[in-house]
Amino acid sequence: MATSKKAAPKKAAKKAAPKKAAPKKAVAKKAAPKKAVAKKAAPKKAVAKKAAPKKVAKKKSARKPNAAFLAPLTPSAELAAVIGNKPASRPDIVKKIWDYIKKQGLQDSKNRRMINADDKLKPLFAGKAQISMFDLAKVVSANVK
Repeated sequence: MATSKKAAPKKAAKKAAPKKAAPKKAVAKKAAPKKAVAKKAAPKKAVAKKAAPKKVAKKKSARKPNAAFLAPLTPSAELAAVIGNKPASRPDIVKKIWDYIKKQGLQDSKNRRMINADDKLKPLFAGKAQISMFDLAKVVSANVK
């Protein structure tokens, strides 16, 4: 008889264990709303990522232009007829030439890379009727001091 009494408490212990497991599942369900709170915090991280590109833009602005490009250069007589007599930097000279080209409508309508010469530009282009826009830097270099 003693053996049967020992077996009965073991069965009772096994039945008690499943009852404990059920409250653990309920605890897990309570943890789920905390995850929803974490999802609400995720957009804050996205806002922080948007702020990061601003820092990258600041690094790009830290680059200083080469002083050689900003040095004022005196244009030749042919170039002065197009842009004026005042000394200007290379970027300013190219910009003024492009302003003249666009104002006069000298860019070729079929091939936009080509610039047609008029009476003022023909001496700059070494007598050619048309040059490529990529040759414009050579024209500037040949006509400044």
